[in-house]
Amino acid sequence: MIGKLKGTLDEIEEDHCLVDVHGVGYVAYCSARTLSALPGPGEAVVLHIETYVREDMIRLYGFQTALEREWFRLLMSNVQGVGAKVALAILSTLSPSDLANAITLRDIAMVSRAPGVGKKVAERIVTELKTKAPAFAGEASGTIGLKQELGEGVAAAPVADAVSALTNLGYSRDVAANAVAAALKSAGDGADSAKLIRFGLKELAR
Repeated sequence: MIGKLKGTLDEIEEDHCLVDVHGVGYVAYCSARTLSALPGPGEAVVLHIETYVREDMIRLYGFQTALEREWFRLLMSNVQGVGAKVALAILSTLSPSDLANAITLRDIAMVSRAPGVGKKVAERIVTELKTKAPAFAGEASGTIGLKQELGEGVAAAPVADAVSALTNLGYSRDVAANAVAAALKSAGDGADSAKLIRFGLKELAR
């Protein structure tokens, strides 16, 4: 199995790229997020690879980071109805940390933003991966605990009220949760909702 490609980027197409490794060209299908992050043709490139083998086909899927590849594997192996095409569409729309946040907050609307992902599939993704998302949160790992409490409806009342208030002001639930998490560090765990809202707005104004 191929786990990583390190070579020269030969070309970039709409859904894949071609990597030259010592004269052998490897086609790797990638998310739009990975394709947009690639260097120009002729430059050095490294892709984390997931090798997909069927009786009639061997296909390589390439990712900018190992974390993105792990999410591809999670989606493919744990959620019924999610194949490679849908998994790539999700990872094209949401970064690994955004996806972890959406699942933890049970934000079905955020997950269903990906092309080809309807409400039912988004619900399955949230349900099947809710216990696995925190381990694959990446840069969002610092606030994932609070978001898990919010998603499960067990967050402290001042925290839940502050997030709700910021959401009512037009901020996304994820952005509001991040702001309140930062506010908790400044205001302290015993802060009431009014103080958390005030500190949260200061965070958002930075």
